Amino acid sequence: MTSPSDEPQPPYQPYGQQPPGQQPYGQQPYGQQPYGQQPYAQQPYGQQPYGAGVPPYGYPPVAGTNSLAIASLVVSILSITVCAGFTGFVGAILGHMARGQMKRSGEQGGGLAMAGIIIGWLGTVFFVGVVIVVIAIGVFAGNLDCTGTDTGYTCN
Repeated sequence: MTSPSDEPQPPYQPYGQQPPGQQPYGQQPYGQQPYGQQPYAQQPYGQQPYGAGVPPYGYPPVAGTNSLAIASLVVSILSITVCAGFTGFVGAILGHMARGQMKRSGEQGGGLAMAGIIIGWLGTVFFVGVVIVVIAIGVFAGNLDCTGTDTGYTCN
């Protein structure tokens, strides 16, 4: 007679799990799909799987800063500091071109382009104002009738 401890015991199965080799109730055997479903990784014709075309890890690529926006700001600042506003219109035009490119390409740098436009047009207005003042001084000085003497100048 054999004792209960001498009989082979089935391996321990945690509660709710099926013994090896048996399929749970209502599931298809391994490798077979239920009726009407596509096998894994095969999509119906014309449909893309979820996440297709997206890199598998990392952050999405960030659009770069538009180079015309940077050039606009640099030229506009230089026109104020070095050229007394003479080339400000170039910076402003570059800024307008940069904004057009950014609308089409999705690049960043809108603030740089706007700053280049504002500073460029302000530099242009400053330059035109200086030119008008210099011309006015020249016209005014040309209309004076001044004569020099040993004691100084007299103007009529």
